[in-house]
Amino acid sequence: MALRTILLSLILMLLAPHAAADLVVVANPKSGIERLSQDEVINIYLGRYRRLASGITAEPVDLAGDVEQKARFYRRLVGKTQAEINAYWARLIFSGRTRPPQVAENVEAALDYVAARPGALAYVERAQVDKRVRIVFEMGE
Repeated sequence: MALRTILLSLILMLLAPHAAADLVVVANPKSGIERLSQDEVINIYLGRYRRLASGITAEPVDLAGDVEQKARFYRRLVGKTQAEINAYWARLIFSGRTRPPQVAENVEAALDYVAARPGALAYVERAQVDKRVRIVFEMGE
């Protein structure tokens, strides 16, 4: 019985980081949206859409700097590196066509922003989600 318990503990320890590292997009519960498609998330985060389906102005939030979570988000979402995303936004800002997502210093600041603004969206790890926000999109591996 002890060996079985040890093996089960080892398996759970190996799987836990992967479950915790699942990225999700969260929204304010008052946003009027239940789910977003991948295309909608792409269009919101790349500045193509500025309104949610509910009619509320979309306010995407990025994490500051070149943090690993931000790199994973864009790599999974659009297959681009952080440098490619930075170049994309530099071109759009220069042309004056749209503005980049709001920037939060860390995950807690991103969650605070989403909780306070009906149109705000942020990407976080599933384990970081709390009752202030609602999951509206789950990232695929």
